[in-house]
Amino acid sequence: MTLTSPVDTTLTWTDGGRGVAGQAVEFATAPGGPYTLLSYVPAGQHTYHHPDLMPQTPFYYRLRPYYGPASRAVDVDLPAGGPGKQDKRDDNVWAEPRTVHGRSKVSTRSLHVPGEGAPTGLTATVMQANGIKFTWTDHARDEQGYLLEDRARGSARYRVVAVLAPDIDSFGLSTLPDEKHASYRVRAFFYGKRSRTVHVTTGRAPDGQ
Repeated sequence: MTLTSPVDTTLTWTDGGRGVAGQAVEFATAPGGPYTLLSYVPAGQHTYHHPDLMPQTPFYYRLRPYYGPASRAVDVDLPAGGPGKQDKRDDNVWAEPRTVHGRSKVSTRSLHVPGEGAPTGLTATVMQANGIKFTWTDHARDEQGYLLEDRARGSARYRVVAVLAPDIDSFGLSTLPDEKHASYRVRAFFYGKRSRTVHVTTGRAPDGQ
């Protein structure tokens, strides 16, 4: 980890090992925490930039790898423009995370067995100009949650856009402008062992800040 300016840090790390789907980046301002999640960084990315920090403050960072299989991706193209009159009257109940399908109706597998427990049957239903409802079938019995990931058109990598509780199999996303034309997938995941903690103290604020 390095200070790239008195109030900016950059973390770097090596490959997370076999089967890792990505790294959860966490930080705190005291050695014992509490720690706050900054980002889920996908496999293949080995840096994270944390800008505009409080000056003359200690910062502690750690990584936590996450594992688990993703569903097949679905492509979504939303209509141009923002919400219409009907969209604005929508109560958005459809967007609430919920369990619909019921785990007892499908076979389940442990995510700790490579290749097992992947979500299936991912569907994306356009609900409004900026809204997509996703549903899928849960096949995992020991997930710590689900990650909804997207890859905007023209982007090389997927990124995490929503973190959901275990057993959830229906969720609605209100999209940002770059998410209107994107590929989406859902990942059942569990965490691995946290990394060691690294520490740095920021410097004085640059002039004018």
